[in-house]
Amino acid sequence: MSGSKALRFAKLEGLGNDYLFTEDSPKNPQRAARLLCDRHYGVGADGLVLIMAPDNKNEADFQIRIFNPDGSEAEMCGNAIRCLGKYLYDRGNTKKQEINVQTMRGIIPCILMVRDGRVYRVKADMGEPILERAKIPMVCAAGEEEKKVLKEKIYLEDHNTFEFMALSMGNPHVVIWVEDVDNFPVGKYGPMIENYSLFPNRTNVHFIQMVDEDHIKQRVWERGVGETLASGTGACAAVVAGVLSGKIKRKAKVELRGGILEIYWSEKDNHVYMTGPCKDVFEGQTLLI
Repeated sequence: MSGSKALRFAKLEGLGNDYLFTEDSPKNPQRAARLLCDRHYGVGADGLVLIMAPDNKNEADFQIRIFNPDGSEAEMCGNAIRCLGKYLYDRGNTKKQEINVQTMRGIIPCILMVRDGRVYRVKADMGEPILERAKIPMVCAAGEEEKKVLKEKIYLEDHNTFEFMALSMGNPHVVIWVEDVDNFPVGKYGPMIENYSLFPNRTNVHFIQMVDEDHIKQRVWERGVGETLASGTGACAAVVAGVLSGKIKRKAKVELRGGILEIYWSEKDNHVYMTGPCKDVFEGQTLLI
């Protein structure tokens, strides 16, 4: 590998959802994501995040692109956004405690919460939920493009049927309510639903158990990744689905396997706000790519 240029990166995690952040520019980011995110032969992560200058500096401070371990590009990731805030502030890339980040989903405003000179929590404005069937996106018949997917059934190859709600937080989500999420076979049904024919771009899948009107438990099957310990956009989607189904309040605690996120769906501006922790893991460089 003599002559190869090392790619510098930092690994951060939000509730166990870990990402590799780099300001370098790999020639083939899809290949880089597949190599670097591999937990046996690479560094190991739930995704690769490229940090770049924004298209318009009057609208955003930074821009990111997010790649899944299978090389596919993700429109948005809530946990990655929180970790990005910590990466930028702690390393001196910004002195602001309020930043705007350009994503494929649009501009995401973030408030960085600082303690002893370092970011420990981030509140992100995740924007408005997208409920129209065609925009999620889902396959739809003529005239159904704007129909909301509040209570539909999915028929799986093992003859099981699930009632679900679907929406987008900049990326597609399916929400299914179960009685015992801890013992639910996520590894069996997650990939079946992710790749179901209704979803042309595949979908993230969330299995939710109601604890109280302001508390839910959630397990995550992430598109292009598999089961993960947390999903920021998924937690937002779960709360929106819970509110629309009349199960929970607009402000709720979402208990994921990696920890707790605070989600608030504002009635005032229809935006969903996510607050949660972010931590450094380590920094390094690699010649893998």
